[in-house]
Amino acid sequence: MSGTGFQLAQINIAHAKYDREDPGFQSFIDLLDPVNAMAERMPGFVRRYQDEEDQMTVPGLDDPRLLINMSVWQDLDALFNFAFKTAHAKVMMRRKEWFSELDRAHLAMWWVPEGHVPTLAEAQARLASIDANGPTAHAFNFAALYNADGQPLGPDLPKRDCA
Repeated sequence: MSGTGFQLAQINIAHAKYDREDPGFQSFIDLLDPVNAMAERMPGFVRRYQDEEDQMTVPGLDDPRLLINMSVWQDLDALFNFAFKTAHAKVMMRRKEWFSELDRAHLAMWWVPEGHVPTLAEAQARLASIDANGPTAHAFNFAALYNADGQPLGPDLPKRDCA
């Protein structure tokens, strides 16, 4: 998708089984900085959401265990390579140790104009769109991918799910 004038935004949310200070969560906390640093060095990485006080929780929500990750990538290949072909994949294989299952969409991706900085409200609306409509060109996931022109990507692509 590179060169299309669009970049790929993504948000994923998770509900921690533990409070941040709980020893059961420490192994995840210890991985945050190295994995975020790796993402920032990846080809195709554009930016990630960071709040000065707390880069993982959603401001305004009462649940401190609801954690977010929001980033922008040059294209789908760049995000896919990070999510599935780096140490990030090994971390995600352990997610059941640290996070509860959600009864709602936990991942949304959407195309944004190059240089656009997505807001948390925009990202939350994309998650809500998947909850209401399933994956569409407006908000999709690894199980149903769309290109920047809103066309579904072919059935020959391997289906993936990512937390």
